[in-house]
Amino acid sequence: MITENDLKVLFKKDDIQEAIKALGNSLNNEYQDEELYLICVLKGAVMFMTDLSKHLKMPLRMEFIRLSSYGSGFSSTGKVNAVDISLPDLNGKNVLIIEDIIDTGHTAKFLMDFIRHNFKTKSLKFCSLLDKKIKREVEIDPDYHAFEVDDKFLVGYGLDYDGYYRNLPYIGYV
Repeated sequence: MITENDLKVLFKKDDIQEAIKALGNSLNNEYQDEELYLICVLKGAVMFMTDLSKHLKMPLRMEFIRLSSYGSGFSSTGKVNAVDISLPDLNGKNVLIIEDIIDTGHTAKFLMDFIRHNFKTKSLKFCSLLDKKIKREVEIDPDYHAFEVDDKFLVGYGLDYDGYYRNLPYIGYV
Protein backbone atom coordinates (compact mmCIF):
# COMPACT_ATOMS: atom_id res chain seq x y z
CA MET A 1 0.00 0.00 0.00
CA ILE A 2 1.26 3.46 -0.83
CA THR A 3 1.30 6.18 1.81
CA GLU A 4 1.07 9.94 1.50
CA ASN A 5 4.83 10.06 2.17
CA ASP A 6 5.34 8.10 -1.10
CA LEU A 7 3.66 10.87 -3.14
CA LYS A 8 5.29 13.69 -5.05
CA VAL A 9 3.13 16.78 -5.68
CA LEU A 10 2.26 17.32 -9.35
CA PHE A 11 -0.36 20.08 -9.02
CA LYS A 12 -0.74 22.20 -5.90
CA LYS A 13 -4.15 23.18 -4.55
CA ASP A 14 -3.80 26.79 -5.77
CA ASP A 15 -2.78 25.67 -9.29
CA ILE A 16 -5.84 23.41 -9.48
CA GLN A 17 -8.17 26.18 -8.34
CA GLU A 18 -6.72 28.70 -10.83
CA ALA A 19 -7.17 26.22 -13.70
CA ILE A 20 -10.75 25.48 -12.63
CA LYS A 21 -11.56 29.20 -12.51
CA ALA A 22 -10.22 29.56 -16.08
CA LEU A 23 -12.40 26.63 -17.20
CA GLY A 24 -15.38 28.28 -15.54
CA ASN A 25 -14.73 31.51 -17.43
CA SER A 26 -14.57 29.60 -20.74
CA LEU A 27 -17.83 27.81 -19.98
CA ASN A 28 -19.52 31.07 -18.95
CA ASN A 29 -18.52 32.56 -22.31
CA GLU A 30 -19.85 29.56 -24.23
CA TYR A 31 -23.15 29.04 -22.44
CA GLN A 32 -23.83 32.56 -21.03
CA ASP A 33 -27.50 32.53 -19.94
CA GLU A 34 -28.36 29.09 -21.32
CA GLU A 35 -29.28 26.27 -18.96
CA LEU A 36 -26.56 23.65 -18.54
CA TYR A 37 -26.73 20.08 -17.23
CA LEU A 38 -23.55 18.92 -15.51
CA ILE A 39 -23.19 15.13 -15.52
CA CYS A 40 -20.64 14.18 -12.86
CA VAL A 41 -18.92 10.81 -13.15
CA LEU A 42 -18.64 9.52 -9.59
CA LYS A 43 -16.67 9.16 -7.52
CA GLY A 44 -13.54 10.80 -8.88
CA ALA A 45 -15.01 13.94 -10.44
CA VAL A 46 -17.16 15.12 -7.53
CA MET A 47 -14.57 17.53 -6.09
CA PHE A 48 -13.78 18.94 -9.53
CA MET A 49 -17.45 19.41 -10.43
CA THR A 50 -18.25 21.04 -7.08
CA ASP A 51 -15.42 23.56 -7.41
CA LEU A 52 -16.13 24.19 -11.10
CA SER A 53 -19.82 24.83 -10.46
CA LYS A 54 -18.93 27.64 -8.04
CA HIS A 55 -17.54 29.62 -11.00
CA LEU A 56 -20.48 29.00 -13.35
CA LYS A 57 -22.98 31.82 -13.76
CA MET A 58 -25.63 30.17 -15.94
CA PRO A 59 -28.64 28.25 -14.60
CA LEU A 60 -27.46 24.69 -14.08
CA ARG A 61 -28.54 21.29 -12.91
CA MET A 62 -26.30 18.59 -11.50
CA GLU A 63 -26.69 14.89 -12.18
CA PHE A 64 -24.49 12.06 -10.96
CA ILE A 65 -23.66 8.72 -12.53
CA ARG A 66 -21.32 5.89 -11.55
CA LEU A 67 -19.09 4.22 -14.08
CA SER A 68 -16.00 2.17 -13.46
CA SER A 69 -13.10 1.00 -15.59
CA TYR A 70 -10.48 0.49 -12.91
CA GLY A 71 -9.86 -2.72 -11.06
CA SER A 72 -7.67 -2.66 -8.02
CA GLY A 73 -4.20 -1.26 -8.24
CA PHE A 74 -2.69 1.00 -10.87
CA SER A 75 -4.36 0.20 -14.20
CA SER A 76 -7.64 0.38 -16.06
CA THR A 77 -9.40 -2.81 -17.07
CA GLY A 78 -10.39 -1.22 -20.40
CA LYS A 79 -13.96 -2.43 -19.82
CA VAL A 80 -16.55 0.12 -18.68
CA ASN A 81 -18.96 -0.96 -15.98
CA ALA A 82 -22.17 1.12 -15.77
CA VAL A 83 -22.81 0.98 -12.01
CA ASP A 84 -25.60 3.62 -12.02
CA ILE A 85 -26.38 5.59 -15.17
CA SER A 86 -29.93 6.82 -14.57
CA LEU A 87 -30.39 10.28 -16.09
CA PRO A 88 -33.31 12.68 -16.54
CA ASP A 89 -34.66 13.65 -19.96
CA LEU A 90 -31.74 15.42 -21.65
CA ASN A 91 -33.48 16.01 -25.00
CA GLY A 92 -32.89 19.56 -26.18
CA LYS A 93 -30.52 20.30 -23.28
CA ASN A 94 -26.94 21.53 -23.12
CA VAL A 95 -25.00 18.71 -21.46
CA LEU A 96 -21.48 18.84 -20.08
CA ILE A 97 -19.95 15.61 -18.82
CA ILE A 98 -17.54 16.22 -15.94
CA GLU A 99 -14.75 13.67 -15.41
CA ASP A 100 -11.61 13.65 -13.28
CA ILE A 101 -9.27 12.15 -15.88
CA ILE A 102 -9.45 10.90 -19.43
CA ASP A 103 -6.75 8.37 -20.20
CA THR A 104 -7.59 5.36 -22.39
CA GLY A 105 -10.78 7.13 -23.47
CA HIS A 106 -13.01 4.07 -23.05
CA THR A 107 -15.13 5.61 -20.28
CA ALA A 108 -15.50 8.94 -22.12
CA LYS A 109 -16.45 7.25 -25.39
CA PHE A 110 -18.91 4.93 -23.63
CA LEU A 111 -20.66 7.83 -21.93
CA MET A 112 -20.73 10.10 -25.00
CA ASP A 113 -22.13 7.24 -27.10
CA PHE A 114 -24.68 6.36 -24.40
CA ILE A 115 -26.02 9.92 -24.25
CA ARG A 116 -26.03 10.33 -28.05
CA HIS A 117 -27.90 7.03 -28.43
CA ASN A 118 -30.54 7.83 -25.78
CA PHE A 119 -31.04 11.59 -26.17
CA LYS A 120 -31.05 14.32 -28.78
CA THR A 121 -29.21 16.97 -26.80
CA LYS A 122 -28.85 20.59 -27.90
CA SER A 123 -25.12 20.24 -27.21
CA LEU A 124 -22.93 17.55 -25.68
CA LYS A 125 -19.41 18.31 -24.49
CA PHE A 126 -16.82 16.66 -22.29
CA CYS A 127 -14.80 18.41 -19.56
CA SER A 128 -11.96 16.64 -17.77
CA LEU A 129 -9.68 17.96 -15.09
CA LEU A 130 -6.80 15.89 -16.47
CA ASP A 131 -6.01 14.70 -20.00
CA LYS A 132 -3.58 11.78 -20.24
CA LYS A 133 -3.25 11.59 -24.05
CA ILE A 134 -0.29 9.20 -23.89
CA LYS A 135 -2.65 6.41 -22.70
CA ARG A 136 -5.41 7.00 -25.30
CA GLU A 137 -6.72 3.82 -26.92
CA VAL A 138 -9.83 5.27 -28.60
CA GLU A 139 -10.22 8.48 -30.59
CA ILE A 140 -11.77 10.96 -28.21
CA ASP A 141 -10.55 14.20 -26.70
CA PRO A 142 -12.15 16.38 -24.05
CA ASP A 143 -13.65 19.65 -25.23
CA TYR A 144 -12.25 21.23 -22.08
CA HIS A 145 -9.45 20.19 -19.76
CA ALA A 146 -7.31 21.85 -17.11
CA PHE A 147 -4.03 19.95 -17.37
CA GLU A 148 -2.28 17.47 -19.66
CA VAL A 149 -0.41 14.80 -17.74
CA ASP A 150 2.26 12.21 -18.44
CA ASP A 151 1.90 8.50 -17.81
CA LYS A 152 1.97 8.63 -14.01
CA PHE A 153 -0.39 7.05 -11.51
CA LEU A 154 -2.15 10.05 -9.94
CA VAL A 155 -3.99 10.42 -6.65
CA GLY A 156 -5.63 13.27 -4.77
CA TYR A 157 -8.37 15.78 -5.48
CA GLY A 158 -10.85 12.99 -6.24
CA LEU A 159 -8.40 10.52 -7.78
CA ASP A 160 -7.83 7.45 -5.66
CA TYR A 161 -5.72 4.41 -5.01
CA ASP A 162 -8.03 1.57 -3.92
CA GLY A 163 -10.49 4.16 -2.58
CA TYR A 164 -7.95 6.18 -0.59
CA TYR A 165 -6.45 9.67 -1.07
CA ARG A 166 -9.46 11.27 -2.82
CA ASN A 167 -9.53 13.87 -0.03
CA LEU A 168 -6.06 15.30 -0.69
CA PRO A 169 -6.31 18.96 -1.77
CA TYR A 170 -3.51 18.46 -4.34
CA ILE A 171 -2.74 15.94 -7.08
CA GLY A 172 0.27 13.74 -6.50
CA TYR A 173 1.92 10.77 -8.13
CA VAL A 174 3.79 7.70 -7.00
